[in-house]
Amino acid sequence: MTINLFDDSSWTSLRPLTFTRPVADLRVGILTIAEKWAKHLQSDFGFITQEYLAKKFSAKANPDIFINGSVCPDEALLEALSGLRNGESLVKGDLIIAYKPDQSATHSLELARSLKTVEFKGDFISISYPDHIFTHNGVELKKDFELLTKGRTSGTLSSTNTFLGDNIFIEEGAKAECSVFNSLQGPIYLGKNAEVWESCNIRGSFALCDDSSVKMGAKIYPNTTIGPHTRVGGEINNAVIWGYSSKGHEGYLGNAVLGQWCNIGADTNNSNLKNNYAEVKLWDYEAESFRKTGLQFCGLIMADHAKCGINTMFNTGTVAGVSANIFGAGFPRNFIPDFAWGGAQGFDVYSLDKMFETAEKVYARRDLPFDEVEKEIIGKVYELTEQYRRF
Repeated sequence: MTINLFDDSSWTSLRPLTFTRPVADLRVGILTIAEKWAKHLQSDFGFITQEYLAKKFSAKANPDIFINGSVCPDEALLEALSGLRNGESLVKGDLIIAYKPDQSATHSLELARSLKTVEFKGDFISISYPDHIFTHNGVELKKDFELLTKGRTSGTLSSTNTFLGDNIFIEEGAKAECSVFNSLQGPIYLGKNAEVWESCNIRGSFALCDDSSVKMGAKIYPNTTIGPHTRVGGEINNAVIWGYSSKGHEGYLGNAVLGQWCNIGADTNNSNLKNNYAEVKLWDYEAESFRKTGLQFCGLIMADHAKCGINTMFNTGTVAGVSANIFGAGFPRNFIPDFAWGGAQGFDVYSLDKMFETAEKVYARRDLPFDEVEKEIIGKVYELTEQYRRF
């Protein structure tokens, strides 16, 4: 089977996180949404996304099925899809979950709506806003843990560690010394070649993905995912870091999402609760205003390539756009536009030339090229976000 995962209006509402990727490339739980579907269906996958992203995230020719990239799979959805016939679409109200055209066709929501509809009666997780990523991370982490470990035998860790519960899975090459792993409340997953340094305290549900590490003395609370090729330290609670990023020092990160290629300076903290315990609002790109989240706890949303200096203090419900560079004393405002350079004292524009120069050095440290495809994507994002840089 071959699947194409398509963007719908959630691509717009998930900005700035989706400026640099399709919705199905979002990581929630252990895997990205695309990886979840591919694993369940044992299939290859492609993306139907924005034109400027298509060179990196391409579609598959002649797919067997089109699936909404914002929808996370579960057993009921998989059963419903297994019975879906050509010429039918699976829907929940106005949301198109998936569809099978009568014959080979390019993606079209108009086509999908013209097909015979099959109404899905159950509930499922759909990622429509940035805060959905950390609020649903615990549930998705447990689902992914079962998916990845079913029928397999875990590796072992050193006897210098302390284990509370045995709901832990160790992939090949993962290691840890002199740390505490509490899986009584939720599973703990250590990916290939992941490493937990000495004196860490980790409470599940928790995932440390391939080639990532937790530094000495870190305190990790439940419903946290650290993506691949990432290094973290300090105190982290209910946060999702996608990969190739660094929060290597002391400081608190909670109810948060960090994209790829982000760097958090030493002793940086984010607030996740307002002093008056009021509902947290987050910046909405489409409305150009703040959206009510319905959440009492909501911290930092940081898009790809964003960075902050030492001792940065983020207010409750802060959104930092693509390649924002934040530094200086005081609390910066709750919306930091893409390619902003500065802090509480004010912002300037972070030029593309300077951004490219930094990105090339960052990629080189990982032995990866910052190639023309990446530059074209970042350049397009720079154009799309110009209206928000009203300094």
